Amino acid sequence: MSMHPRLERSLKNAGRLVEAELKARIRSVGRAPITFLGTAPGVLRKSMLYSLMAGGKRLRPALVFEAAACCGLSPRKALATAGALEMIHTYSLIHDDLPAMDDDDLRRGKPTNHKVFGEATAILAGDALLTLAFEAAADNAASLKLSGKGASELVRVIAAGSGWRGMVGGQMADLESENTKDHSLTNGRRAWAKKRLDFIHTHKTAALITASLEAGAILAQASKKKRIALRNYGRAVGLAFQIADDVLDRVGDKAKLGKSGSDLANSKLTYPRLYGVEASQAMAKTWVRRAHAALAPFGKRAAVLHDLADYVVSRDR
Repeated sequence: MSMHPRLERSLKNAGRLVEAELKARIRSVGRAPITFLGTAPGVLRKSMLYSLMAGGKRLRPALVFEAAACCGLSPRKALATAGALEMIHTYSLIHDDLPAMDDDDLRRGKPTNHKVFGEATAILAGDALLTLAFEAAADNAASLKLSGKGASELVRVIAAGSGWRGMVGGQMADLESENTKDHSLTNGRRAWAKKRLDFIHTHKTAALITASLEAGAILAQASKKKRIALRNYGRAVGLAFQIADDVLDRVGDKAKLGKSGSDLANSKLTYPRLYGVEASQAMAKTWVRRAHAALAPFGKRAAVLHDLADYVVSRDR
């Protein structure tokens, strides 16, 4: 199934807006007092922009925009936070690709950051993107004159989704799942593996997707009911997305995917490995149905989020 034109427009618009925001914010690093250090900040800036502008779906910024719109806030007023979530996502990709972790040479069809700039610069570029993201979110909270409680909640949600309670914790569990032998997935160990896999993807993938949605709702000063609904949607669509990603890593076209597919080589726990491709696809569709149900409080405002839920299990890249 091809992408719905409405979703395609939303992602293109998110990409256009957030890329302009990101370029402006990263280039502002060059105007900081640290320029007396010579070429180092320039190289760092190039490394940051290399990965930020390497393409990608811009899914997390689009989620910030759509959640804000569902809750009555103009997406443009959430622009800095949308950029923040994309910076966090990009930092995670830079670090994931490092030899100490997934050891990938290709990302989005291009050489990975450390292959171009070296490991040290790649690590620092990731660090810089993560910290700059929180600066951007804080700027957004100030521009909307959020209360102290609202601003701290925005920072807390993003930190929880990206840190050890979320994405980083999931990545650690994912690393620990490498070299899992097939014979260890039989009988009682299969139940353990399922719990482990659910933990990995709830944290590594779904947590930042959920944080993106909640951030948009917080900026819009949405009700608790709406925030919970978006949180439930985020978890469901995040798990569907990751299961579909695991399936693509097993059977998809590597040229279209733009990545080398290291999961199988590293003997990682994945849904297809544990359940098979067909059962994994059925599980993804179950999570999509749950995602649709979670959007009931938003009516027609959530049309794009409905489109996204359908798309994550039908995409080929």
